[in-house]
This record gives sequence, structure tokens and C-alpha cells, in this order.
Amino acid sequence: MTEAPPPEETPIQRALRLKKEALDAKPKPPRGGRFQREQAAAAHSTSKSKPWMSR
Repeated sequence: MTEAPPPEETPIQRALRLKKEALDAKPKPPRGGRFQREQAAAAHSTSKSKPWMSR
């Protein structure tokens, strides 16, 4: 726990704050690596035959 909660904090706000702190404490995977590029390339190559899959 990094900081004291404000006294007017509701239980839902407290749970959300604790959840965010727990997520921030976890190590994050590297962004924009080879895996993401491979996934994007695979999705792009198959999108020609599936026009309904476009964003």
C-alpha cells in the first residue's frame, strides 16, 4: 500500500484502487516486440479473404 486511502472512499473505489496498485506492481511484458509484429503480419495476410474481419 503506497498511500493512505481518503476517508470518503467507498468500498468499490477502494477495491479499484487496490486492483490498480496490484496490476502496477506486476512486471509488464515487453511491448512492440517480434511476437506482436508476427501476429500483425499473420492477421494482415489472411484479411484479404475475410473482408468482414476488418476493423
